[in-house]
Amino acid sequence: MTTELRVLDPAVWDDWYGVLELAFGGVEESDEERGLWRELTEPARSIGAWDGDLCVGTAGAFTFRLTVPGGASVPAAGVTMVSVAGTHRRRGILTSMMRRQLDDVRAWGEPLAVLTASEPAIYGRFGYGVAAYSAYGSIDTTRVRLTVPADADGVTLRRATLAEAADACEAVYARLVPRRPGMLARRPGWERLPLIDPPGDRDGASPRHCVLAERDGEVVGFAHYAIKPQWDFTGASGVVAVRELAGLDPAAEAALWRFLCSVDLTSQVRFHSRPVDDGWQHLVSDFRRCAMTLRDGLYVRLVEVGAALEARTYQAPVDVVFEVEDAFCPWNEGRWRLTGDAKGAVCVRTDDAADLALSVRELGSAYLGGVSLVSLAAAGRVRELREGALVEASVAFGSPVAPWLPHGF
Repeated sequence: MTTELRVLDPAVWDDWYGVLELAFGGVEESDEERGLWRELTEPARSIGAWDGDLCVGTAGAFTFRLTVPGGASVPAAGVTMVSVAGTHRRRGILTSMMRRQLDDVRAWGEPLAVLTASEPAIYGRFGYGVAAYSAYGSIDTTRVRLTVPADADGVTLRRATLAEAADACEAVYARLVPRRPGMLARRPGWERLPLIDPPGDRDGASPRHCVLAERDGEVVGFAHYAIKPQWDFTGASGVVAVRELAGLDPAAEAALWRFLCSVDLTSQVRFHSRPVDDGWQHLVSDFRRCAMTLRDGLYVRLVEVGAALEARTYQAPVDVVFEVEDAFCPWNEGRWRLTGDAKGAVCVRTDDAADLALSVRELGSAYLGGVSLVSLAAAGRVRELREGALVEASVAFGSPVAPWLPHGF
C-alpha cells in the first residue's frame, strides 16, 4: 500500500467528504444536510487515506455516550463516514484505517466503539458484533383497530412546527436515553438531526409534520411523521410515514399511535427503526395485518474488555471466566473473570480455568442484552467449558428492555 493515513485537516473537508459521497452513490446532499455533517464532523477524530494529493479513503469517530444495561452512560466512539474509493480497493486501506482507529479509541480511553453497517459482512472481522436490532413494518389501518389504555384519553395532542417543537422534543428524548440500552446522549448540534428534511428524501411524501402529546401542560411525547397521498379506483389509500415517535409513558405513546392510525385519507402506517419490544404490538387487534421485519441496527466493539464489562450491570449474579479471542486487538486476548450483579461488576485478568470461550465479536453482540449467549452458542460461536456457565452468563447479560439505536450517525 502506497497510501498515507492523515488526521483530517478541516481545510480539505470537502474533498474528504466528496470521497464518502461518491462511495455511497454520488447523489448530492442538500446544502442543509451537508452543512450539518460538516459541523458535526470531529476533524481530530477523523482520518483520510491519501494517495499523493488524492483522498481515497475516509473514516471518522463521533464522541458519544451510550446507555448500557443498568442505565450508565458509557463513552463510546461512533464509527462513521467509512469509505474507500473504488479505484483503490483491495489494497488494505480499510484494514489500515480500522487498525489506526481502534488504536486511537483505546488511546482516548473509550472502552467501546459502535457503528451502523452499510454492508453487514464487513465489520465482523474487525471485532464488531450486532448488538441491537430494529423493527421495520406497517399497520393496515383499514383492518386493524387499536385498544389503548384508559388514561390515553387524558393526553391531549397539539400540532407544532418542527422548529417550534424542537426543544420540547429534545427534552423528551433526553429523559428516555437512560431507560434503554443502545440509546445515545445527544451532544450539542445533534438536536438538529431530526429537523433535516430534504425534499429529495421524501419519496413523494409531504414535509415532516409534528404532533406534541401533552398532559397538564407538560409535553410527554411527540411524533414526527409525513403523509404520502395515494389514490386508486376505490378511493384514498395514503400512507402515514412515521419518522420518530417517543412517549414518556404508555398512555402518551398509545395516544400518539392512535392518532397516526386515524389520519384522514390514509390506510397504512409505515414505520422504520423501532424497538423490537415496542408497545404498539400489544395495542393492535390483528398483528397478522401488521407486516414487520427485523434489521440489524447497532454494532458494538469492546475496545477494552475489562473496562467495558465493568461499565454495565447484570440482571442476575454472575461469576464467570471468559477465554477471549481478539486477533485484531490482541491486548484483549486471554482469560477474564467477570463478577457482578445489579449493583456493579468487576472484570480482571485471571489464570483460572475458562468457563466460556468466545471471540470479542460475540461479547459485543451480547453486551447490550439484546442477543443471548445461548443463541450465539447454538450457532457454534460460544463454547461452554464448564457445565451451567452458559445459562448463568446468558441470564446475567440479558436486559428487560430491548436495546435500540433510535437514529443513525
